[in-house]
Amino acid sequence: MSTVDTGSTVSTASPDDATPGRRRSTRATGSAFLPRVLLLPAALAVALLVIPLIALIGRLDPATLWADVTSPAAMSALVLSLQTATIATAACAVLGIPLALVIARAGARTAAVLRAIVTVPLVLPPMVGGVALLFLFGRNGWLGAALETVGVRIPFTTAAVILAQTFVALPFLVLALEGALRATGVRYEQAAAALGAGRWRILWRITLPLAGPGLVAGVVLCFARALGEFGATALFAGNAPGVTQTMPLAIYTAFNGAGVSQGTAVALSLLLLVTAVAVLLLVRGWRPGSTR
Repeated sequence: MSTVDTGSTVSTASPDDATPGRRRSTRATGSAFLPRVLLLPAALAVALLVIPLIALIGRLDPATLWADVTSPAAMSALVLSLQTATIATAACAVLGIPLALVIARAGARTAAVLRAIVTVPLVLPPMVGGVALLFLFGRNGWLGAALETVGVRIPFTTAAVILAQTFVALPFLVLALEGALRATGVRYEQAAAALGAGRWRILWRITLPLAGPGLVAGVVLCFARALGEFGATALFAGNAPGVTQTMPLAIYTAFNGAGVSQGTAVALSLLLLVTAVAVLLLVRGWRPGSTR
């Protein structure tokens, strides 16, 4: 705070007295404090992210785009991907919402352990996840052997696709919702409990609505991750057209000279790109404060 003597009166000024316009100007010129040399690697980073996508779009043939997208192999992979990703997202919601609630309301040590467990699939290579699932549900696996005795076989079936997608996508929902729950705190829940509300009423009327943006963001990111899953699916479910061949596997098969044409692979790649952009826009739209 500074003091200015005007002769007859003494006025004070503080940074808080700045006009909104001045504050916006200060924020807008914050880049003036950055070394100019940083602009070059920043521009290279943007180019690295954008140019490959432009190259992908540039390979599209408008004359055959519709035929490539609607070909039987492409439609089969697209429908299977949408179906399995939807089921996997529902499974993640059923399992992930309770887990996020437990982590958010647990003590510091318990929450740290559970959060580390949830984060493991994010840092593991997807192929490792596929191997782990195969060792668990395979013919000689811990659960696979028991399931074989009752005539249930999971590997290399559509159910295996859903399990693989659930395994890799679950952390996205749990971490997004858990962060939203921690941000809202428990003061409203405490107030509702003091007024006589039961636990289930608090959950449905207070806890989940307050964490709604985080829940929506987690579900959308979960669906997008399941839709684009490749590594765990390839090892655990295989690549059988119409049974386990999702869009990422169809793209991989096409670029290896089998199955659908490369034109179809490019078209499917564009569909995945459009889905990713739609997911980004939807998550941004539900982000707290985005409307401001």
